[in-house]
Amino acid sequence: MLHTKIINISKEKIKPENAEEFISSSKFGASIVFYGTVRENNENKKVTGITYDSHDELVIKSFKEIYNEAEQKLNIKEKSVFIEHVKGYVGLGEISIVIAVACPHRSEAYDLSRYIIEEIKKRSPIWKKEHYENNDSEWLKGNPIQTY
Repeated sequence: MLHTKIINISKEKIKPENAEEFISSSKFGASIVFYGTVRENNENKKVTGITYDSHDELVIKSFKEIYNEAEQKLNIKEKSVFIEHVKGYVGLGEISIVIAVACPHRSEAYDLSRYIIEEIKKRSPIWKKEHYENNDSEWLKGNPIQTY
């Protein structure tokens, strides 16, 4: 049974090759790499970048919980998972999060990748401050932190 993970929050730019290399294995028949990037428009505002802030310890804890829950809920025992989110300023088109998964079958890989990103968006204490073309900026409304 292969059961691996890397979970990280970084002040450095995300290097896609780290995620791709981590999940690369002939043991798996499917791998998916999801990149979340800064898009140029949000709610009819021209975005130039985003500053991410986080409670690092709680983010890592939430990532680990999501990883462990995914194993239970999706019943995927053999997998390789790499999750990294950036902290600080991210420019237009740059990567803010990478989720890379490898599983024996494609349906498992798709399900696992989707589960992880959706749960991170709902539960992880990561805040976004959007910067706009007119030099304005604002912190975006997020989801309340869930406690268990």
